[in-house]
Amino acid sequence: MNTWGVAKKWKEMCEKGKNLECINELYAENVVSKEMPGMPGEVVTGKQNVWNKSKEWIDSVENIHASSISNPLVAGNFFTAKMDFDCTFKEGGRQKMEEVCVYEVKDGKITSEQYFYTM
Repeated sequence: MNTWGVAKKWKEMCEKGKNLECINELYAENVVSKEMPGMPGEVVTGKQNVWNKSKEWIDSVENIHASSISNPLVAGNFFTAKMDFDCTFKEGGRQKMEEVCVYEVKDGKITSEQYFYTM
């Protein structure tokens, strides 16, 4: 699958709430995930560890009031998208979040993801 195919499938799965299945299907074993500097899980490596990080985030959410994902923008082996969330967290209450996500694709798998946001 080329970068556009991966980006399209990523968006479809995430919009259906299949984030963990997306990691299982589209991520490389040696994937690297980067959050903003100083944030928990700033750098996580390996598919299982990235899956665990995503599961922890999902489990921390009490309710998702609204969410959206922009259409991916593809350039070579990279794609990006903007994600917006309005969530109530089990600890921390309701928050609105927006982030830009950048993914790198090699051999049909996501090999890196990086998130840019302001809290």
